[in-house]
Amino acid sequence: MKQGLSLRVSQHLALTPQLQQSIRLLQLSTQELSQEVDQMLDENPFLDRNVEEAERESFGLAQADAPVSAADREAEVATYSAAEYPDTTRAKSENDHEEVGVSSDDIPSWDGDGTVSMAPDDGEWGGEAAARGNNLSGDDEMDATELARNQESLQSFLHRQALALRLGAEDSAALRFLIESLNDDGYLEDTLDELARGLAGEDDPEQIEQLVHHFTVALSLLQSLEPTGVGARGLAECLSLQLQALQRNTDLSDEFDPDVIKVALAICRQPMDLLARRDIKHLMPLCGASDPAVRAAITLIGRLEPKPGRRFVDVERNVVVPDVLVVRVGNGGNANFSVRLNPEVMPRLRVHDIYANALKGHKAGGSEASSALALQQRLQEARWFIKNIQQRFDTILRVSTAIVERQKSFFIHGELAMRPLVLREIADELGLHESTISRVTTAKYMATPYGTFELKYFFGSGLGTESGGNASSTAVRALIKQFVAAESPKKPLSDNQISDMLKEQGIECARRTVAKYREGLRIAPASLRKEL
Repeated sequence: MKQGLSLRVSQHLALTPQLQQSIRLLQLSTQELSQEVDQMLDENPFLDRNVEEAERESFGLAQADAPVSAADREAEVATYSAAEYPDTTRAKSENDHEEVGVSSDDIPSWDGDGTVSMAPDDGEWGGEAAARGNNLSGDDEMDATELARNQESLQSFLHRQALALRLGAEDSAALRFLIESLNDDGYLEDTLDELARGLAGEDDPEQIEQLVHHFTVALSLLQSLEPTGVGARGLAECLSLQLQALQRNTDLSDEFDPDVIKVALAICRQPMDLLARRDIKHLMPLCGASDPAVRAAITLIGRLEPKPGRRFVDVERNVVVPDVLVVRVGNGGNANFSVRLNPEVMPRLRVHDIYANALKGHKAGGSEASSALALQQRLQEARWFIKNIQQRFDTILRVSTAIVERQKSFFIHGELAMRPLVLREIADELGLHESTISRVTTAKYMATPYGTFELKYFFGSGLGTESGGNASSTAVRALIKQFVAAESPKKPLSDNQISDMLKEQGIECARRTVAKYREGLRIAPASLRKEL
C-alpha cells in the first residue's frame, strides 16, 4: 500500500445550535411554545419571567423597544434561506416541510464571546404583554379550558342515577361494572357472556352463568337510565329504546303519532342498511306499512340520537388563541387593516440581572474556571433563546402582513372573494424559503372580522375560469356551500348540477372535484340530503 498526501476542497453545511433552535421555535404552535418556554425557565437559571410589571433596564426604553435593524433582517433572510437550505435543495411542494439534516460531528455549543456584562438584548422582551392568567374577572371563575376539563363524564352521570336505586350488593356491583364497560358513545360493545367470562374465566361455567344472570338484570336497569338509549348493544337497539320511551310517555302522544312509532320500531327490526339507503320500496312490504307511514317513521327516526353518550364525551378542547390580530381601519373602498401580534401569546422573558451581574463580578480561577465557563454558556443560551423568540414573532408578523395585503378582498367581502395564493408568492416577496413560510403558517392562527383561521387557510390552488383567470379553491368551496344552502329540500342538487352551476359562474370545475370539495365540507350526497 502506497501512502501519500492530497488536498481536497469541499463545502460542509453545519447548523449551529442557535440556528437549530431558531428553526424549531418557528414551527412550534402557541401551546408548544409555551411548554418550551416553561421547560427553558426550569432548566436555565439566567432566564426569568416576571408576572408583575418588570422594571426597565438601565439602557433605556428606547433601546429595549428598538425595531429590528435592516442588518438583522438581512441576517434573518440568510438564516432561513441560504444557511438552512442550500440552493441545490428544492421544496417538493408548496406545503411540504423540509427536514434539516445535522452532521453527527456537530457538537452543540452555546459559546459566546466570553462577556457576561448586561447588554440591551438581555432586557425584558414582550414586556408590553399582559400577564398570563384567566380571561375572566372574578377570582372564583374559571376559563373555558378549565370548564371543559370539569365536564361530567357519562359514567359519573350514570353512577349518580344508580345511587337512587335500592339494589343489593351483587346487582349494584354488576350495574357499576356495566357502566364502566360502556364506550364513549354509550354502547355496550361486549356481550354479557364475554364480560362474564372475562371475570370468571373459562373453567367455571357455573359462575359464568350466575354472572350473566346478574348482568342481565343490571342491563335492564342500565337501559332505564338517562340518557335514553344508553347501554344498547347496537344502533338498532339504541333507536328502539328511544322509540319505546316515546311510546310510554303519554304526554307526547299529541306530538308523536303512536302508529308512526310502531312503524319506526318495525323499521329498526330490519337490516340497518335499508334505513341508511332510505329504501322505502323494500321497507314497505317488510313493515306492512304504506309509503306515507314509512316516510313519516324515517323522519321520526332521524330526530333520535344515535349516540347517547355524545354530549358527555370529554373531548380535549384546546381553546384556539390567535397569534395575530387583524383589525379593520376605515370603511368602504378605502378600508385598511391593522395587523399586530396578540400580546397574550408573547412570553415576557428577560435575563435574570442578579445572576448575570453576580457572574460578571465573579473572577474564577483554577478549578472554578470550568464551572464559570459552563455558566457563561448558559447565559449565552438564555440570550439566544430570547432573541430567537423575538425573531419568531417578527417572522410571523411579516408573513401575516403579506397575507393580508394579498387577500385584502377576503377581509372586505368574505371567503367568496378569496384569491389563489401559493407559498412561493409570499416567500419571494419576503425573501424567505417556501419551507420557512410553511413552518410559519402551520398551527398559527389569525383573528379576522370573519372569524379565526389558521394561516394556511389563506393559501389555495386556483381553478381556471372562462376569462382566463383563476378562482381560488376556497372561494369555490364557499360557492358550493352557498348552492347547497339554497337548494330545495325536496330536490337537492347533485354533483353534476353543482358543476354546471359553477360553469355558469365561469368556473371550470369537474364533477369529481365538486364531490371532493363537498366531502371536505362534510356535506352529504344528494340522496341523503333529500327530504322525505
